[in-house]
Amino acid sequence: MNHLSDILSIDSIDADLNAPNKKGLFQLLAAAAARRTGLEAKAIATALSEREKIGSTGFGGGIAIPHGKMDGLPRVYGYFARLEPAIDYHAIDNLPVDLVFLLLSPPDAGADHLKVLASVSRVLRDKTVVAKLRGARSKDAIYALLAGVESLAA
Repeated sequence: MNHLSDILSIDSIDADLNAPNKKGLFQLLAAAAARRTGLEAKAIATALSEREKIGSTGFGGGIAIPHGKMDGLPRVYGYFARLEPAIDYHAIDNLPVDLVFLLLSPPDAGADHLKVLASVSRVLRDKTVVAKLRGARSKDAIYALLAGVESLAA
């Protein structure tokens, strides 16, 4: 896995997701991920909520990377959503979140999971990329931006 396009497809992008709150967001993300992975939406939502109890995955600047480990996944899976409107996510800076990158990994994908998590975090800390993601007019444009980010390797 060297590029975001290895874990993300154009069908794994939502350019205009309307979530009522954090719990509702997790349910919407879980339903979308379930359709693409064949896993149960409830199990995905539970995994995200359990991980969130450890600490907020909202790392600031309006960005969150909810993530969890799921039995039955053959590889790391990504899903990106731009929220409209932004929601209270209880992020570390208390700012509302409007960009969300969901990561799901197999339980045994320790190193790959951490590598992808670090890479996604690095991409989403790039203020130029974030501004372009917020300004993109379509999921095609969002995918082109994310897939065009050169390398996941540190």
